[in-house]
Amino acid sequence: MVAGLDQDAASLEPVRPDFGGRCLTEVVPALLAELYGTSDEARPRWLPEPVVGARQIVLLVLDGLGARQLDARAGRLAPVLASGAGTTLTSVAPSTTAAALTSLATGLTPAVHGVVGYRVAIGDEILNVLGWRLGARDARQSVPPREFQPFPPFGRSPVPTPVVSRHDYRTTGFTAAHLGDSPLYGWHTPAGLVVEVRRLLRRDAPFVYAYYDGVDRSAHASGLDEHYDAELVAVDRMVGDLLDVLPKDAALVVTADHGQVEVGTSSEVLGGEIMDCVSLLSGEGRFRWLHARPGAKDDLLERAAGLYGAIAWVRDVEQVMSEGWLGGALSAGVRERLGDVVLVPFASTAFLDPADTGEQRLVCRHGSLTPDEMVVPLLAWSPRK
Repeated sequence: MVAGLDQDAASLEPVRPDFGGRCLTEVVPALLAELYGTSDEARPRWLPEPVVGARQIVLLVLDGLGARQLDARAGRLAPVLASGAGTTLTSVAPSTTAAALTSLATGLTPAVHGVVGYRVAIGDEILNVLGWRLGARDARQSVPPREFQPFPPFGRSPVPTPVVSRHDYRTTGFTAAHLGDSPLYGWHTPAGLVVEVRRLLRRDAPFVYAYYDGVDRSAHASGLDEHYDAELVAVDRMVGDLLDVLPKDAALVVTADHGQVEVGTSSEVLGGEIMDCVSLLSGEGRFRWLHARPGAKDDLLERAAGLYGAIAWVRDVEQVMSEGWLGGALSAGVRERLGDVVLVPFASTAFLDPADTGEQRLVCRHGSLTPDEMVVPLLAWSPRK
């Protein structure tokens, strides 16, 4: 467990990202430094031993696999994952795919790269970052992804980093935003992911970034039930298959972007006393930004804290920044993407936005700063003998 993460204090203190320490932002820079030259003094103590001295590294990102969910199941369902050497890290805030994957790829905090959530404000509209849509409209022309997030991924690599990801994601706006010009190799099935990684390793690619989203999809669809357990078993086999194709002097590293909280049908609908002060909603159910009407911010903060302080951390944007949730000062234009007051539940519930109908069907959710959502694994293996 990451130092300072008190599992019993989830309802009292948020798990803040450990920027500069054991955090997703530090993973890719550390792995690239290991490949392209570093001293023992500069090597992070949390870097798993199998990575040290590796000539090739595969980083597999298992979307949605939190450390606490894995710890509860690995011994009986995932023997390969249970055998990995490693530790745990914090995700970023919000603990959601758009922000976390961008931080992982770029090594930057959300405050800097500007992908500050799943749904962010663009003027008086909301951009769905994963779908790259403004309402029902494709936003790739009106909001160019590489202008929205201008920082290159894998910045310390002297050669392009190949990315192995689901075939459907190759042309999306979010892929362009967080993976830039990285060469993409699409897979249609988990077996295809293994094949593409093997091909790249045989071509002597020093660093391969692979992404698999089945765990997250299962949790969203049916919760932490038998489907989730079955998906974890399948993922464990895939990790074993990747170990079987690792060449000598290579390492496999596994991490995740966030964990999960099972919310089910529990939700909070914002009433008139809140919405009277609100012009726009952004974010997501477990990191809900409220955009205040002109002159209503103070009233909004007071009302939100009074109504929801028993189930959520309620902060205004200045408090979020002063407490370091987003990691430093906001870069140019990023402040306008955020609301004025945020509701971040520590209870197993979500704050609904009627405009986001797809989110209402999710059984498990993430985005908040509880240990279940914020703490992710970092595991590594050398090739099988």
